[in-house]
This record gives sequence, structure tokens and C-alpha cells, in this order.
Amino acid sequence: MRIDEDACYRALETRDRRFDGRFFTGVRSTGIYCRPICPARTPRRERCVFFPSAAAAQEAGYRPCLRCRPEASPGTPAWLGTSALVSRALRLIAEGALDDADAPALAARLGVGERHLRRLFLRHVGASPLAVAQTRRLLFAKKLLDETALSITEVALSSGFSSVRRFNDAIRAAYERSPRELRKAVSKRGGGGAGGAPDIALRLPFRPPLDWGALAGFLGARAIPGVESAEPGAYRRTVRVAGGHGVVEVRPEAGEPYLLARLRLPGTEGLIHCAERLRRLFDLGADPDAIAAHLGADPRLAPRVLAMPGVRVPGAWDGFELAVRAILGQQVSVRAATQLAGRLVERHGEPLAVRGGLPEGAEGLRFVFPTPEALAAADLTDLGLPRARAATITALAARVASGEVALDASRGLEETVRALCEVPGVGAWTAHYIAMRALREPDAFPATDLGLRRALGGVSGADLAAMAEAWRPWRAYAAVLLWTADAQGARPVETEVSDGSLAG
Repeated sequence: MRIDEDACYRALETRDRRFDGRFFTGVRSTGIYCRPICPARTPRRERCVFFPSAAAAQEAGYRPCLRCRPEASPGTPAWLGTSALVSRALRLIAEGALDDADAPALAARLGVGERHLRRLFLRHVGASPLAVAQTRRLLFAKKLLDETALSITEVALSSGFSSVRRFNDAIRAAYERSPRELRKAVSKRGGGGAGGAPDIALRLPFRPPLDWGALAGFLGARAIPGVESAEPGAYRRTVRVAGGHGVVEVRPEAGEPYLLARLRLPGTEGLIHCAERLRRLFDLGADPDAIAAHLGADPRLAPRVLAMPGVRVPGAWDGFELAVRAILGQQVSVRAATQLAGRLVERHGEPLAVRGGLPEGAEGLRFVFPTPEALAAADLTDLGLPRARAATITALAARVASGEVALDASRGLEETVRALCEVPGVGAWTAHYIAMRALREPDAFPATDLGLRRALGGVSGADLAAMAEAWRPWRAYAAVLLWTADAQGARPVETEVSDGSLAG
């Protein structure tokens, strides 16, 4: 992608935090690349070369800086490039699409050729898909060396490397030091986690501001009893990872540009995927300044943008769980849907079994949400649901279990909505809601939603859809702003009022 190098250098000179993660600076004389906020002395202009991503700097032969730690960057916004296909590919890579597969397999999932995908990556990201995946693993491994007391073997497997030998080779190639030497340097600076702790603590950086209160309020109102809980100080939930059960807790840190996650897991393998799921859950890759500038230009949204700086779209730990929760929310209030979800996990969820017992504050967590296979085979008629809605959940579970419906980023928004609407009982509201929260589609927008229409004075669905054209490509963020405003003035409702798929 094209970069305004003069603007980048001015941001580098002032160490402007607003540009952190938007570009990286390679220093020709040292062979090191840095974040714009690096505390080191600013190099002369002629010694600097600028890259749109850490992967591009790595592929150009530059090493990560040990002072500003590129692995601690809030990340490059998903819309930094102009290609929706690249954004979807980046989400799949973040979910581990290249951990056990190759670039042709990734391209096939996206429905394009490998050469075309590589050309798009070089144009928009500055690096190939494989380089992006390798840099992701490498920087996460460095993060674990700095922030935890995991063994070298655990760090290697937790970061997605297939062997300790490959991990050691990658670290030496990138840092010109061994993993043990990097960890010793951190210990001398007073960093690193405490040994013997049952939990793993990780910092999840974001680009400020972040409205934690709005996030916790939204998630708390929709928390599935026994599976998750949210309060002003913390969000907790049960998870299924590494062949067992675990519990995660996320808290805001006052005045700090990161959330603190504590994970009690059955093992460390796949920890990189847990961290990415939490980033998606709290939408930590968002660029709040860009979103606010765009949505704030509309006089109908401007007061809400000012009142809610740092708005995020609450995501989901698991796409299937969110999809079932969305179906339960059709034509009923948020509270009623939450009660139905609690009844579902009470009868069909897996009893929680956590190695080392439940952490403090998680006493109310008792179940892990059922798998698609379990719900596809379950009798859901005793939950108090209309038979048609129970059949919809069964049908969705069967299609997800068989792979017919993919709740990931392999399809674009329109194709995803079309595939979901082919499930009997799923209409446009449900499909857009799932795409918005589970699949991280920033432009998804359930235009028939009663709460959205009410927040704008009771406009029709058609009028709302027409208004929302000006809010692209961040209509999902506009929806959150309007839902929050509506919840403050009336009972929050999310309802599929105009699909006609579940009438009565």
C-alpha cells in the first residue's frame, strides 16, 4: 500500500501515539524496525524506511526492536488496506488458517487463486500471507517470553510453531539471540511473569479510547447464565480449548492502553488462538478515531459519537454460540433470550471441569456451551421455544457440524448473509447480527431491528437502510451507538420484526 513517508516521519519525530500500529519504521543503519512511539533517539530522515505492517518489515530483513517491542503494538486496523478480500484473509490467518495449512489452501477457502491473493497482500500489506503468519507467531512468542514464565517449549507450542527447533531458528533469525537470552534480558529489566502461577496473564493492547462500560453493559445484559458473566470490573467466561475446559477473565487497567486477561486452561497449546479470540470479543483491533470521524459527520449520530468515545462492536468467543444466541433473541426481549440461553446450557451444555478449580470470582460459571454436534442431535422442544425456532437451531447446528455453513471469514458479507438465510427460520436480521458480532464484519447492519428504528424516531426499515448507506463501511458501529442510546431510553429489544420467517 502507499504510505506518506513525510507524514510518517513527522509522527515519528513527535512519537504520536495515534499512529502506533499504523506503520513501522525500519532504520537502515541498524537493521531494526520500530513503532512510532519508540523511546530511542529519532534517526535521520534518510536512514528511515516505512512499512505498513510488522510483517512487511520482517520480510524486508529488519529485526524487531527490543525497546519499543512491536509485539506490544495495538495492531494494524483491519481496514488499513482497501481490499475486503485481504481483510478477510487477515482474519483467517489470525484464527490460525496457516498454522496447519499452506497458502494455496487459504486462497481456496477465499475462492481465489494463490497468485492473485499474494499480489493483493503485497499491494495492501506489504508482505505475503506466509510472512504475515510467521510474523504473527514470532511476535506472540516474544510477548510470551516477556510477559509469562512459560517454559521455552510451552512458548513454542503456544505460539503455533510446529517444533521447538523451528521456534529457536525463527527467534535467532529475527532477534540474533536465543529465546533464553531474550528472557534473561527481560528478567534484568524486571519483566516477566511469576513462576508457578496457575493462571496465564496476558496484556491485550488496543488503540485508545475504549468504552469499557458500554462493552461490559452490552455483554452483561446478554451473558449466558452459567457460561459467562460481565460486570463493571471484569468479564469472565468458560471456554473449550486444547481438549478440555478453561476459564478466562478480562479486566480493564485504569489509564493503560491494554486489557489484562487471565486464562486458566487445560494446557498452553493454542494460547495464541485464545488471545486472538479475546481480541475479537472486545474488538481491540478497531481504530476509534477513524470510526468517530466518519460517523460523527452525520448529525444524527454526532451526539452519540461524542457521548461514547471509543465505541466497539462486542464480538463473540465462539461463532456458533453467538449464532444460537441470536436465534433465541428473535422476536423476544434481551432478558427473555438470556433466560432461554441459560435453560439451553443447563440441559445440553457440558458440566465445567477446570484443572486447579475455579478462580476467584468465577463461582457462578458451571457449563461449557454445547458443540454443534451435540445440539444437532438434541431434543430442544422442552426449552419453552416455539417448535419452528427449535427446528432452526437444530438445522443450523447440523449445517455448521457438516461444514455446510462456515462461521468464519472465508466468505464476504453478502455471501455469508445469503448462506445463513438459507437456514429455515433465519432471516436478514439474524444473519446480519451474526455477521456483525461473530464474523467481525464492520459493515453488517440489521436494518429491520426495532431498537435501531426506535432510536431514530421510529423510522421504517427501508428508511433506516437508506440512512445507513452514509455510514459505510462502519455500519456495525453505528448500530451499537443506536442500540446503546435506545437502551438508555427504553427497554432494549432486538427483534426480527420484518423477516416473516418466525411469525407468531
